[in-house]
Amino acid sequence: MTNYIALIRKEPNSDFGVEFPDFPGCITAGRDLDEARKMAAEALALHIHGMMEDGELLPTPSSLDAIMEDRANKDAVAFLVDSAGAPPRGIRLNVILPEDLVREIDRSTRNRSRFLAEAAREKLRQSA
Repeated sequence: MTNYIALIRKEPNSDFGVEFPDFPGCITAGRDLDEARKMAAEALALHIHGMMEDGELLPTPSSLDAIMEDRANKDAVAFLVDSAGAPPRGIRLNVILPEDLVREIDRSTRNRSRFLAEAAREKLRQSA
């Protein structure tokens, strides 16, 4: 699976805060380092799951050098978080379908990508 860099910070009289530079808005915290790392894995999985449900593509992981070049990150400690708890990264495909089939799909779902992925998984299960 893909690893993403998380940044952890600790202010006096506060919990350990964790953020993901590749996922703005994906933040969490923990009372101690172990809890912060556990919460980071959960936060990343939930964030990625939400992006996938919304049909968004996942970012390519940034390098440690690129993240630490940002002066705002100089006081943070970086660590890797495995995205194994999240759905696999999506790949954009171009497909051609009959217009009437696309209309039927659109009438039954708000997310074509998810609909087609579920249909493909079901077909593969049946043929296994």
